[in-house]
Amino acid sequence: MSAAIDPRVERARAELLEGVGEEIASSFPGITRLGGQVVAALFLSERGLSMDELCDQLGRSKSNVFTNLKGLEGIGIVRRRREAGARHDIYELKGPYPDVIVGAYITRLRNVVSDKRQLSRKALATLGDAKGPEADVMRARLDDIMRKYDLFAVLMADLPEIDGPVDLARVLAQIPPELLEALKQAAAAAWTTSP
Repeated sequence: MSAAIDPRVERARAELLEGVGEEIASSFPGITRLGGQVVAALFLSERGLSMDELCDQLGRSKSNVFTNLKGLEGIGIVRRRREAGARHDIYELKGPYPDVIVGAYITRLRNVVSDKRQLSRKALATLGDAKGPEADVMRARLDDIMRKYDLFAVLMADLPEIDGPVDLARVLAQIPPELLEALKQAAAAAWTTSP
């Protein structure tokens, strides 16, 4: 006979499922709170899980879980595998949590920067040599945002291509303390002068 599980364990699990669910849903378009709960369930599991196991653990339908698994695969957080002779696919995080989420954030940021640079250039080309105060204001705003996105793009271009987990703690440990302090001070100064 197995020992009863302390109810605090179940409450902590429920809090983690809910919290990660909300965080993932708010951070990645197309992924619902359930998708984040899938991430948390996979994190808490000592092994990969089948879709049936995820449905049982989360109390959700196969169609809802499957849709979120496909989305999580698409953004590089979850991978699917099938072991020889197995009847079901197994889903697992593509790397350790939260490293896999950090990698997905960086990939998303890289894509957003690229998309917004293209959008800004397209809008500026459409504006062309239009005259008038509205055109001048729009041109100035587009020039400003293009300058910012171009700076972000330079930073992104200098980073290695990322297709998976990023151990942010390891990255930060590689930065000399003086440089890290200078970055913190620069960020604090920028944030205090922002409108």
